[in-house]
Amino acid sequence: MFEGWEAVVLARAQFAFTMSFHIVFPAFSIGLASYLAVLEALWLWTGRQVFINLFHYWLKIFAVAFGMGVVSGIVISYQFGTNWSAFADKAGPIIGPLMAYEVLTAFFLEAGFLGVMLFGLERVGHRLHFLATLMVATGTLFSAFWILSANSWMQTPTGYAVNADGQFVAADWLKVIFNPSFPYRLVHMVLAAYLTTALVVGAVGALHLSRDSRLPGPRVMFSMAMWMATLVAPVQILAGDQQGLNTLEHQPAKVMAMEGHYQSHPDGAPLILFGLPDQAAGKVDYSIEIPKLSSLILKHAIDAPLAGLDTVPRQNWPPVPILFWSFRIMVGLGFLIMALGLFSLWLRWRGALYDSRLLQIFAMAMGPAGFIAVLAGWFTTEVGRQPFLVYGLLRTADSASPLAAPAVGSSLIAFVVVYFIVYAAGLTYLFRLMAQPPQHGEQGPSGDAPSRAAGITPAVGVAVEGPAR
Repeated sequence: MFEGWEAVVLARAQFAFTMSFHIVFPAFSIGLASYLAVLEALWLWTGRQVFINLFHYWLKIFAVAFGMGVVSGIVISYQFGTNWSAFADKAGPIIGPLMAYEVLTAFFLEAGFLGVMLFGLERVGHRLHFLATLMVATGTLFSAFWILSANSWMQTPTGYAVNADGQFVAADWLKVIFNPSFPYRLVHMVLAAYLTTALVVGAVGALHLSRDSRLPGPRVMFSMAMWMATLVAPVQILAGDQQGLNTLEHQPAKVMAMEGHYQSHPDGAPLILFGLPDQAAGKVDYSIEIPKLSSLILKHAIDAPLAGLDTVPRQNWPPVPILFWSFRIMVGLGFLIMALGLFSLWLRWRGALYDSRLLQIFAMAMGPAGFIAVLAGWFTTEVGRQPFLVYGLLRTADSASPLAAPAVGSSLIAFVVVYFIVYAAGLTYLFRLMAQPPQHGEQGPSGDAPSRAAGITPAVGVAVEGPAR
């Protein structure tokens, strides 16, 4: 069935498939864990029942998404040994410890406090439970820290040496961990996770507001989500721009492919908005361009020269069509998220935030936009590194296990079948949870109804319950 296929191509397809399923769950879990911490803090501070109702509502959703993310992440780890053993051998002395640090810090922190967070509100005391929620949220951020450090080292390797066996070993762990692209990618990814969660929360809130705009829970969640989109989306666009400049410095061929610059432009490069990249011919057909704008964005000078892929050996070209379009999808969605935030701000100012049918439709349509943008960004980052697995040092073709194509293809088919069955069931359950609005006295995963927050004075207690402004 897979005669004529290359095993390395099938191995890459398998990793892309499983990673695409996995990455959406950590992105959602990172943002949702922090959102839960904010909700519980607001409940402890104000005593308003609506916040603990929302906390329990989203806690059940978090538990399912977190579990699906853990299971899909285990599969990713196994593939390093099965399909990418040459990479594991050569880069293992660096990647292995970074992954171990993620387990020792993030996973142990999450595992140690997750049970308390899920089932302990009425068992350990409200303040200790809030500490557990904070620890789980912190654990998700630690996880992002170490995973992105390892991946960023593969993008911009520094602080390494090569031993007698041809393995990469750490010469300076600080330079390995804090490699040149890591700070930019960490900020960009965490903000993406927060926006992804905000868009889901906003879409669920909009759905229930479209049915009854007086419901206090959907009003609060929708207002909070729209504030997040309003304030964070412009910051995310700025963070993305800074990461792009960092990428231009350390991985120029990736930026050339993203921009569609097959040819060099000594007197200022145009910004190609749309077109059809032709990898074989080395040009972009039917391009729609804005003259010199790419130089202005990337070099902050309208006539600044920009090199093209004609300065790079063709065997080192990344696949331009994939990068060209994935980058535009990510950027386009980023501006749409900012537009959603600004539109909500205008309606908030007019006092129509909860009643605008157009805003509700817009918010519901943007519900999956964060996941799509995360996937598009991941494709841009990872495909742009090709044909290297460790940029400039280890080629992808030299990193795969010595497996026959039918063996890799068979496991790929098995993953596709199992994933679509298991994750279809999990997502169906998540959608059913989201389809119901949060109720007064919403129960958490333990089935316990929340009691009044301890230590809250009557002046700011449950008596002030009401819809958010």
